[in-house]
Amino acid sequence: MKRLPLLAIVLGLGGLIPFVGLAVAILFAGTLGPVPRLGMAMLTYGGAILSFLGAVHWGLALEPPAIMSGSGTQKLDRQRLLWGVVPSLWAWLALYVGVVWHVRAGLALEIAGFLATIAVERAAYRRGALPPGYMMLRLVLTTVAVLCLGAALLMPLENYAI
Repeated sequence: MKRLPLLAIVLGLGGLIPFVGLAVAILFAGTLGPVPRLGMAMLTYGGAILSFLGAVHWGLALEPPAIMSGSGTQKLDRQRLLWGVVPSLWAWLALYVGVVWHVRAGLALEIAGFLATIAVERAAYRRGALPPGYMMLRLVLTTVAVLCLGAALLMPLENYAI
């Protein structure tokens, strides 16, 4: 497999801007009182990014030239296709729970989703199923995302009606 392009690294790091910006806003505004709209913004952005993480594996399964065999999908491709869908389903559940029940519960589910995703990806990386450099980037991105989601989880995020 080829190495990660610099653009992928730059865009990945750029994707942290909303996480960090929202966490800083929640931490500073949260000292003044509840910040429900910022918590919901964090929840929705976390869900979007978690969904995106599955797309990486879907793309790897469908990447030419013939990573998927012509006679049917091989075990690795089946695993990639399956894992390509799981994070988006988990993100949907987190968003649903965060909207209809409590933002905190949705944020906690997203943290669990990010941690489960990094665990699955680490196992895949050890088997050589992910490109060089991918795990280091994902570890940095996941760490920052989970810390930001955790900051939102700890601040006063009162429920509100949409």
